[in-house]
Amino acid sequence: MSEKSIIDKSKQEYNVSTEVKEVYKLLRSNSQVEKGLSFLRKDNDYTTNEQIELTAIQAPTFQEEKRGIYYQEKLRNLGIENVEIDEVGNVFGIRTGTGNGPTLVLCAHLDTVFPEGTDTVAKNIDGKIYAPGIADDGRGLASVLTIIRALNDANIQTVGDLIIGATVGEEGLGDLLGVKTFFENRNDIDGFISIEPGEPDRIIYLGTGSKRYKVSFRGPGGHSFGNFGTPSPIHALGRAIAKIASLETPVNPKTTYNVGLINGGTSVNTIAEVGEMVIDLRSNSQDELVALEEKVVNIIEEAAEEENLRWKKVNDITVDLELVGNRPAGVQNPESIIVQASAAATSAIGFEQILSDAGSTDSNVPINLGIPAVTLGGGGDSGGYHTLNEYYNPTDAYYGVQKILLTILGLVGLENVTLPLLSKIASGKSDIKNSEH
Repeated sequence: MSEKSIIDKSKQEYNVSTEVKEVYKLLRSNSQVEKGLSFLRKDNDYTTNEQIELTAIQAPTFQEEKRGIYYQEKLRNLGIENVEIDEVGNVFGIRTGTGNGPTLVLCAHLDTVFPEGTDTVAKNIDGKIYAPGIADDGRGLASVLTIIRALNDANIQTVGDLIIGATVGEEGLGDLLGVKTFFENRNDIDGFISIEPGEPDRIIYLGTGSKRYKVSFRGPGGHSFGNFGTPSPIHALGRAIAKIASLETPVNPKTTYNVGLINGGTSVNTIAEVGEMVIDLRSNSQDELVALEEKVVNIIEEAAEEENLRWKKVNDITVDLELVGNRPAGVQNPESIIVQASAAATSAIGFEQILSDAGSTDSNVPINLGIPAVTLGGGGDSGGYHTLNEYYNPTDAYYGVQKILLTILGLVGLENVTLPLLSKIASGKSDIKNSEH
């Protein structure tokens, strides 16, 4: 759940098309679907135990291998075919449909924000399960598995193919590495669902983009008194921060900046040799993000030049910019079929849909590429994300996975019952591994 914005929930009037309503009327009256939904309710305790089991396997960003191998075996044991681990550690296989339908991805992310050595063994206190990563994204990983079991138990055959698995590098400086690599390797995906912790009523269909830079001003340094007049990297840094702090950005689409870390200097009476900062730039619009990035880069270069000019020097202060984070923004129509299907599925289990504010999740990448995508909550109450007090309450958590199962079935179709709502838009089919984008 790492880079998601705080969600301002607002229930909105939302009109689902007659076509989508008819599909969900058929699905809700189907005995196989009812069996699958019933299975998810009965499987709630088992799913919670599996969630605890997965969370206990430490998986810091860039160190997901052990959990990935374990998850690969879980998928294989549930009958998912061709389960492979790719070059960065993503784990994906296929549950084939009856043919010539759309291809939909269902996934969660393997990594957590917690460093190696963190105690991730769960503790049950007053009905809540406490463990770092138990919700984010232990819930997502366990949700994928219980949905597969429900499909199998109810003998549900979809029309379209399901690509099922888990990504790496979703959190922090993982920078969506897994999902970026996944889409670099494939050109056959028509839709995408990622699962994160959260209530069954929410739908994230917009992606907040971000650019992060580590900025290093460098100079010759010296004694604060004896070498006074030598340009200072820290003074250049201050000039840049002051100018960045004065920038005006749009309220809508929301666009923000923040200097989150600064560093430099060795003593109070030393002209520093290095002054550093790390900047976070964000926007719900890719165009606004690029425009903000250009302004900030120009400010940084101007700050170095101004510090040199102040002391009539030429190139004493130099500056290096390192891009350490690049998450694309993504916008799609709230009336798109994947949002409509998610909303109809929400209503079908008795909840009122909430179109959430934009967030930064694995769905950013497909949305940015023009591929229909949503991030949905796996259910259950949870909180304390990214802290050692992260918790999960499994009471009635099955509603989340029931909503996701219904969303899937509406999108890819139920054999001999409904046609897929999701269009087959991909340019061609390719193998799970080593496909060309």
